[in-house]
Amino acid sequence: MFAALQLPNYRIFLGGSFISNIGTWMQRVAQDWLVLELSGGSGLAVGITTALQFLPMLLLSPYGGLLADRFDKRTILRITQAWMALAAGALGLLAITGAAVTWHVYLIAFLFGLGTAIDNPSRQSFVNEVVGSKHLANAIGLNSATFHASRIIGPALAGLVIAAFGSGWAILSNAVTYGAFIAALALIDGKLLQVSQRPPRAKRQIREGVSYVFGNPEILLVMCVAFFVGTFGMNFQMTSALMAQQEFHKGAQEYGILGTIMAVGSLTGALLAARRREAPRGRFIIKMAVLYGFILIITGLMPSYLTYAMILPITGFVALLTMTASNAAIQLNVAPQLRGRVMALYAMVMMGGTPIGAPILGWLGELFGPRWTLLAGGGLTVLGVLASALILARRQRIQIVPVLTPRPHFELRDR
Repeated sequence: MFAALQLPNYRIFLGGSFISNIGTWMQRVAQDWLVLELSGGSGLAVGITTALQFLPMLLLSPYGGLLADRFDKRTILRITQAWMALAAGALGLLAITGAAVTWHVYLIAFLFGLGTAIDNPSRQSFVNEVVGSKHLANAIGLNSATFHASRIIGPALAGLVIAAFGSGWAILSNAVTYGAFIAALALIDGKLLQVSQRPPRAKRQIREGVSYVFGNPEILLVMCVAFFVGTFGMNFQMTSALMAQQEFHKGAQEYGILGTIMAVGSLTGALLAARRREAPRGRFIIKMAVLYGFILIITGLMPSYLTYAMILPITGFVALLTMTASNAAIQLNVAPQLRGRVMALYAMVMMGGTPIGAPILGWLGELFGPRWTLLAGGGLTVLGVLASALILARRQRIQIVPVLTPRPHFELRDR
């Protein structure tokens, strides 16, 4: 379960990521709470904020992936981490001084998203350079484990800081934690990195990545599943904020606790996923995504704050297994020289769909009540995943099969 930790570079990478992720979760909680305060409890405003933060993922991820394939990933990560630290610092100071208004949050959320769109492909593909293909599956699971361990700590800290000092101080804390990851990048021994061969500059390199995805039905299936899960199923910062404040009439501290409780299930799922040694099959990914959609619907039907909190660990557990399975199915099979571009497309469909889903679900929550953000999100996830599977199955009966060759790829197998 912890095999990748024997590598010194990976221990440094993981430690810096863990501290930085705590700050990220603090900001996510505080930002949504700040928007609710500034907008008078508008679910649509929270949805717009979420959409603006993830819109650059939809627009710029392919370019971020191309940069990750062509340039030094550590240099890219240093720049993007500094950019996001400045964005978080600006929003935190505006909130602390009382100068923040809703459009300030909208603007800075978008600027923050610009950094994320470039950062994400480099961060995802850099893991392979740190650990190599032998430990990649384990490292993907451990990355998720630390991400969700920080999710246990971050929201709880955010709730305490917001209750004691206000949202601005929680957001400002995130700006400081970026220093830990920047320091980790400086400490990593470059001689131990397994750097992939960088493709020379050429025309239509982004199109090459897109063609690679559409030429592999198995990867295309995973991308479709990721789109519907990411667009309609992964809006928990918005849905939990609305449920806590408007459905259960709780404060910031209780809202932060919900994120921590859910992260317990997510951490358990991540540790289980860390035991994986091969690419998961497409059938498993479809089943987990459909199960996750149904659990979202059940979560939305919980009658009280206590029962809602009790089901969140299960929701987080299934969500994490779905996400790590999708991620591993692509990372363990994509050609190394295309990893940055393909992972950028994966991030684009997983998180870039949020600008579509978040405003829709926020509007439904404002119109019919907070529960509908979960009921509709779960229903649309199930319908979208099943429709994608049926359409692609008509074209060709497919199955994800890892092939042990120097250049990993998918093998088509008729049933």
